[in-house]
Amino acid sequence: MKNPQTLMVQGTTSDAGKSVLVAAIGRILARKGLKPAPFKPQNMALNGAVTKEGGEIGRAQAVQARACFLEPSILMNPVLLKPSSDTGAEVIVHGKVIGHLNAINYHEKKTSLLPEVIQSFETLQQSHPIIIVEGAGSPAEINLRDRDIANMGFAEAVDCPVIIIADIDRGGVFAHLLGTYELLSKSEQQRIKGFVINRFRGDISLLEPGLKWLEERCNVPVLGVIPYIHDLYIEAEDAIDHKQLALHEEHIKVVVIGYPHAGNHTDMDPLRMHPNVSLEWLRDTKQFNGADMIILPGSTSVRDDLQWLKDNGWQEVLDKHLRYGGKLLAICGGFQVVGKTVADPYGLEGDAGISDALGYLAIDTVLEKERISRNVLGELCDSPAVIQGYEIHSGISHGTALARPFCKIHDVEKPDTPFYDGAISDDRQVIGTYVHGLFVHPETVDYFLQWVGLTPEKSFDYAAFTEQEIERLADVVEEAIPFVTWQKLLQLETD
Repeated sequence: MKNPQTLMVQGTTSDAGKSVLVAAIGRILARKGLKPAPFKPQNMALNGAVTKEGGEIGRAQAVQARACFLEPSILMNPVLLKPSSDTGAEVIVHGKVIGHLNAINYHEKKTSLLPEVIQSFETLQQSHPIIIVEGAGSPAEINLRDRDIANMGFAEAVDCPVIIIADIDRGGVFAHLLGTYELLSKSEQQRIKGFVINRFRGDISLLEPGLKWLEERCNVPVLGVIPYIHDLYIEAEDAIDHKQLALHEEHIKVVVIGYPHAGNHTDMDPLRMHPNVSLEWLRDTKQFNGADMIILPGSTSVRDDLQWLKDNGWQEVLDKHLRYGGKLLAICGGFQVVGKTVADPYGLEGDAGISDALGYLAIDTVLEKERISRNVLGELCDSPAVIQGYEIHSGISHGTALARPFCKIHDVEKPDTPFYDGAISDDRQVIGTYVHGLFVHPETVDYFLQWVGLTPEKSFDYAAFTEQEIERLADVVEEAIPFVTWQKLLQLETD
């Protein structure tokens, strides 16, 4: 094949384990002194990350870059789709928004994006000869096949080998693998160099007859069986993850309102994994039973989510929460929601117009065509605590509430131009900010815990925790599929 040192991981279904396997392979190769890089031609996800170039990519590729000891780059995910409705999405190419398209229009446009994808791939190859590629969904979506750029369409275009992963914990693993294989064309079948079975529990001797049958039926080897890794934490690509660490006796209760277009769910992960925090996502007000802090997260359709909050009784819940002394944190789209008005004069997120917001902070927001996307660093205004994160937003906010800002930060690439962000209400019950990822730094987390009345005995180092989990994942995968397997598949030279 033209690109034998590129290996593509495709899956029989969404959430089969593609993202974590790419991260695991990347770490296995990187700690052997090799220089792999992750790549995903097209990603559909609500969880984004800002790269060193100031562009936006899928969160999973940022995690995979970290696994490879790299800084995330727009080259690693040239096409990102951020759903704004059941049939439409914001289209991001090379880190920048190019518009909103419905499903049919995007399907027609996909083939024109393939050259952009290939360009990113070939540029990445110049500095990283080993590329581990993640597919999207399943390669057996025969209705989408003629314009595919995310799975076999990409593999055929660059001429690289493929492995297929399936999740046995869902059941029907042999049907998934065989069905996927049978629905591929002959040339695509020849591209498959192995199967991987993920999340296995039990005695593997009971599985071996099935593995032998599958290998004989497809003439494709089973590279390995990865065991179910209990309590593994790797940042989610898209869906909200509800796992938590075991709580200490002293803890605070946090509720995140999961409106329909809530984005960047991983903002909450450092809090969710904190041993002193009990965090839950709620949509139904009937399930709300009080909280020390409520969080309004980011949104990909702010005015729609604002209306949803009003229609579903959340404004009354928030009013009562604040009346009784509770704390409210509003992030990005949530920050816009707690202001006085949100205007979308260009119809960027739906119909053009202006909406009355919740009115907790004296700001007015206008959605502009140019998106702000940058990594930021600085400190809080009423504390020496460090804040580190990123901004991704189209809204620009103005108003008297900004006279009491939340933090003083700067673009990581422009340290000499600091600016103020966010707002704190006069009674200190409401904080709004445009900064995503603000819970990553332990000092910022401690600040928020103290804000709601808890001083933890020990800070929680989220960065160290995530690194430990990536190492644990790589150890388990390398035991199940030895390094020599990847060495052969990628035609790497031996010592």
